[in-house]
Amino acid sequence: MTSAPFNNAGSWPLDSVKVLDMGQVYNGPYAGMLMAQAGADVVKIEPLEGEALRSRGGGKTPLAHVMLNAGKRGIAIDLKSDDGRAVFLDLVEKADVLLENFAPGAMKRLGLGAEMLLQRNPRLIYGSSTGYGAWGPDMNNLAMDLTIQAYSGIMSINGPADGPPLKAGLAVVDFLGGVHLYSALVTALYERSVTGKGRVVEVAMQETALTALATSFTAMQMAGGGQPPRRGNNHPAGTGAPYNVYPCADGHVAIIVVRDSHWQALVRAAGHPNLADDPRFRLGPDRAEREVEVDEIIGAWTAKLSKYEVARICKEERVPAAPVREMPEVVKDQPLHERGALFDIIDEELGAATVPGSPLRFHGSPRPKWRPNPKLGEHTEEVLSDWLGLSAEVVIGLKNSGVVA
Repeated sequence: MTSAPFNNAGSWPLDSVKVLDMGQVYNGPYAGMLMAQAGADVVKIEPLEGEALRSRGGGKTPLAHVMLNAGKRGIAIDLKSDDGRAVFLDLVEKADVLLENFAPGAMKRLGLGAEMLLQRNPRLIYGSSTGYGAWGPDMNNLAMDLTIQAYSGIMSINGPADGPPLKAGLAVVDFLGGVHLYSALVTALYERSVTGKGRVVEVAMQETALTALATSFTAMQMAGGGQPPRRGNNHPAGTGAPYNVYPCADGHVAIIVVRDSHWQALVRAAGHPNLADDPRFRLGPDRAEREVEVDEIIGAWTAKLSKYEVARICKEERVPAAPVREMPEVVKDQPLHERGALFDIIDEELGAATVPGSPLRFHGSPRPKWRPNPKLGEHTEEVLSDWLGLSAEVVIGLKNSGVVA
């Protein structure tokens, strides 16, 4: 399919779904953002002072907050007050989904535990994402992306062979958690469409990392159960070559050979046709045993060319490769803009910026659009009117008493 599969007259999969998003920082807000971009009415609930990420922008709302709360409406409630909890419970009665990524027990300590909320609304899907699970011996371990990368084993296999363990350069576990939370919520929504009953779903960030370590589990098994070595950019299990990042005249290029036919095409393009049938390199295991020599051969060729030239040649020869792009290159990528994966925006605080949208594409639905993130409490009156039918006078009274903002 070469044309965009959008239909402006179409609907979104989560149209009419009401979501209370109590997420903070990255994990929960990303699940809420995916639901908003799929058509749900997502209401972000924050304390009166705002959620934690708002304060990390040096006096301005950080771009990460702008990105992860796009398409939501915003309301601020004091959940530590009796009146605030009463307003919240009224919203829960109208909600289809509630999501949060607080520490285990935090909602219960507010008097708003999942069991009580499901009694109030038996059709509610209550989703939580924690670091180590909502139950179990590790449930109270303090959880941040860095610490879970350490505890899950990610850091142990990341980095050069002769260096210390390294974290991944992105908040990988936070977003793995957010994606899996979204999946659990949508799965439970499907079940409710059959049974009519809600349920609690939970995601442990540490557990979401395990499957992503599939190649490292293979390497451990091949090592007889021992710790696989850190291998930098080479294949984690050492079963293939070339598999690395190679120097170019203007940067680097990533090349991975999966099939023997890839190797044959690559060395012909690199000016070494004699190596295509050389018994030292003919098969994958042979090349893996001579990984250093293979990397020297390929690196000597790539070093003479630009990264985009190497990638072009590899594309023509059907060899998997890509230039290592820097962030300014990525945000100018026109195909990503055409697909609605990136949006150029003008933010009131930050000015011009480029931000990602949802990676989910629903064929037959309208083309994705960027809907700005809410200011703190921006839609309090609107949401309380829409969801609860409260008058402007009642909302003003709640504001004046410090219950909402």
